[in-house]
Amino acid sequence: MTGRRISSNQTPIRRKLMTMILLTSGAVLLLTSASFLAHEFLTFRHATVRSLSTLGQVIATNSTAALAFDNAKDAAEILTALKAEPHVVSAGLYDSSRQLFATYPQGLKNGELPQTPDADGYRFEGHFLVGFQPVQMGQRRLGTLFLKSDLGELYEWLRLYSGIAAAVIAASFLLAYLISRSLQRQISEPILALAKTAEAVSYGRDYSVRAAPAQGHELRLLTDGFNHMLERTQAQLSRLDLLQQITRAIGERQDPASIFQVVLQRLEDDMPIEFGCICLHEAQSNSLTARTIGARSMPAAASMGIAEQTNIPIDDNGISKCLRGQLVYEPDVQEVPFPFPQRLAAGGFRSLVVAPLLIESNVFGMLIASRREADAFTSGDCEFLRQLSEHVALATQQAQLYGALQRAYDDLRQSQQAALQQERLRALGQMASGIAHDINNAISPVALYTESLLEREPNLSERTRSYLVTIQRAIEDVAETVARMREFYRPREPQIVLGRIHINRAVQQIIELTRARWSDVAQQRGIMIELRTELADDVPELIGAESEVRDALTNLIFNAVDAMPNGGILTLRTRLVDCQRVYVEVSDTGLGMDEETRRRCLEPFYTTKGERGTGLGLAMVYGMIQRHSAEMEIDSEPGVGTTMRLIFTLSVPDMTATGVVASTTRPYSLKTTN
Repeated sequence: MTGRRISSNQTPIRRKLMTMILLTSGAVLLLTSASFLAHEFLTFRHATVRSLSTLGQVIATNSTAALAFDNAKDAAEILTALKAEPHVVSAGLYDSSRQLFATYPQGLKNGELPQTPDADGYRFEGHFLVGFQPVQMGQRRLGTLFLKSDLGELYEWLRLYSGIAAAVIAASFLLAYLISRSLQRQISEPILALAKTAEAVSYGRDYSVRAAPAQGHELRLLTDGFNHMLERTQAQLSRLDLLQQITRAIGERQDPASIFQVVLQRLEDDMPIEFGCICLHEAQSNSLTARTIGARSMPAAASMGIAEQTNIPIDDNGISKCLRGQLVYEPDVQEVPFPFPQRLAAGGFRSLVVAPLLIESNVFGMLIASRREADAFTSGDCEFLRQLSEHVALATQQAQLYGALQRAYDDLRQSQQAALQQERLRALGQMASGIAHDINNAISPVALYTESLLEREPNLSERTRSYLVTIQRAIEDVAETVARMREFYRPREPQIVLGRIHINRAVQQIIELTRARWSDVAQQRGIMIELRTELADDVPELIGAESEVRDALTNLIFNAVDAMPNGGILTLRTRLVDCQRVYVEVSDTGLGMDEETRRRCLEPFYTTKGERGTGLGLAMVYGMIQRHSAEMEIDSEPGVGTTMRLIFTLSVPDMTATGVVASTTRPYSLKTTN
């Protein structure tokens, strides 16, 4: 925003005010003087006419005898009396026959006086006043007197009065100038102060400055209005700044709960409000639930019986209007006869604003703000809350989209990992199939001849027989190993013979089968491994291949022992969760796994044991999980230990008369957590 300073070549307001005052005073004086001069001029004209008429009457009266006795000499002497009037330039006396009888002054040329008298009376002709005065004796008219006077006296009077008027006007102008110079400050100084304040606000962006109060009703109204405008502007800018800060803060968050908490905290701290919460609306059930309550609003909410996840009744007025997308403002909730406003009134709150959280004409929630004073929200506050609710709704939608995309990405990544694992297992299976075939061909003669010697040679010594039994057991172990090499890649067959597994009993059997590994061998190496069992009594029987489950747990125990080179605690645990799932856990307090090891631990031939490991143990466990439609979770932290969790879902199998269970197509699941 750019401002514009007052140009130095513009007329200052002081000069404008003084010019206006002087022009007004001058116009009044000129009009007054002109009126006075016009009045005096007309008055003087009438006075001149009366004076000349009086003079004419006197001369006409004195001339009656001269006309009656036809004495021209006496008539001329009478006219000489006009010398006393210097402005009378000529005069003539006419007899009854309308002939010129005597003149003044004597010796006038012909044509300077009228040949015959005109009608009686006085009138102005050009620069002269002329008049014809009848000369009568009683009712008898003896003649006519003509008088001609110049207007020199009138002009002298006009010059005198014009000079006086000019002097008065000049003196009045001077006095008006002095008075206006003093009085204009009462108007110009407050206006200039307002201009300086406006300039400071425009260039300094400081809306906290205020104009000083001015004297005078109108100027005080102007100053108060300007200050009120600054207050409203400052409040609007503060709200815009707060809206920007909140928008920036919620833009950094990706979950709705933290967005709601940040919004309420900033409203409580900076707006401020005394109670705030955000409610979510479930369209299918048409229910409203308090999702998040501000930290400072918690005590008041507890006193009103409002907590997070509390259902709020939807009334027929305020909240229902908000669900239709309208902002609702109640200046005094005590006058609103609905449950939620009355609950606020009972908590000591009076004013209420409910702003909808709207996305594409769909209201999924609302922002509730309340204060203890009645009519405590201005129109600017309501508009701010409306704009804020739009930003909150948009941020919430973005957070939900981000969460959905993140979940889709995680599912895709797990699917890709599972598909990659399947490809690896398929390739390994093809290789293992050929190896198993060759090994079986190689050990078949040895097994056949060993079994034949044990059955058909009764004369064998005990030592020889024991050696043959050992050879036979070793051959069987090799055969089982070859069979297990195919188990971790072999997909579950359409039909497989399953049985009931008492998981706690199977765990006890595995403990005895692996005792040499976790007890005897460990003690020979000078370490101590403590075995702990936490077997729940309410675990029901499972449906599955017991040998496969037993082999999987054996591999997990061996891995746990190998992960504790300095000894530790080995824990076997079973439990029933939600009456639907059975958890079987093998935990150790060993080295643990880092992120890379957790990610690759199920890959065939991947091992951290060096020459001692084959990398097939967990892969075989993984194959068993697939065939039993189970789930597997790995909790591990370096230096703390690892927990391998097998999760079996209880289900009612489709048993046939031969005890064959049809396999299901439920996908397996694998989770790895820190």
